[in-house]
Amino acid sequence: MSLVLDPAAQDLLFREAHTANTFTDEPVTDEQVQAIYDLVKFGPTAFNQTPLRITLVRSPEARERLVQHMAEGNQAKTATAPLVAILSADNEFHEELPTLFPAFPQAKDLFFAERAARENAAGMNAALQAAYFIIGIRAAGLAAGPMTGLDFEGVRKEFLDDDHTPLMVINIGRPGPDASYPRSPRLAYDQVVTTV
Repeated sequence: MSLVLDPAAQDLLFREAHTANTFTDEPVTDEQVQAIYDLVKFGPTAFNQTPLRITLVRSPEARERLVQHMAEGNQAKTATAPLVAILSADNEFHEELPTLFPAFPQAKDLFFAERAARENAAGMNAALQAAYFIIGIRAAGLAAGPMTGLDFEGVRKEFLDDDHTPLMVINIGRPGPDASYPRSPRLAYDQVVTTV
């Protein structure tokens, strides 16, 4: 059985896509980011909670502040990417649930009254949305360089607040020279899938 999605689109989104480590200086526009979000916002999350929050780092001053919190090997990439996004989980996402999940407005208080439950749900569902965001970047013909090599608490204090948990930083743009490493191996189907 073959996939319905056109093979060229499959390649764009998965087979030919790589994490980018260098970028050209071509800007990434607000319109491109808006188009990416307008596509990926339809990705599913539990109770439609959509806890992902995206902080775009555009100004040189903000970029400099962010670079200080990146691991040494990620600093140059973050300093030179056309656009950098800090992805975080909003631990107060439940305040939006009556609007986002009108079929069951009681979910806000029934399941998410406790902070620990919200943090767990926000982390898992925002991570799902982060994956959708990366696919959306690729769908826009851009490359993503997601990174978790950073001082999470430093990034939270510098750019967020106590209600937001940073998940990753993503460099975004058109790939530059020698942008990616050779493709690493992947596990085979029978190494991953079990039928019970």
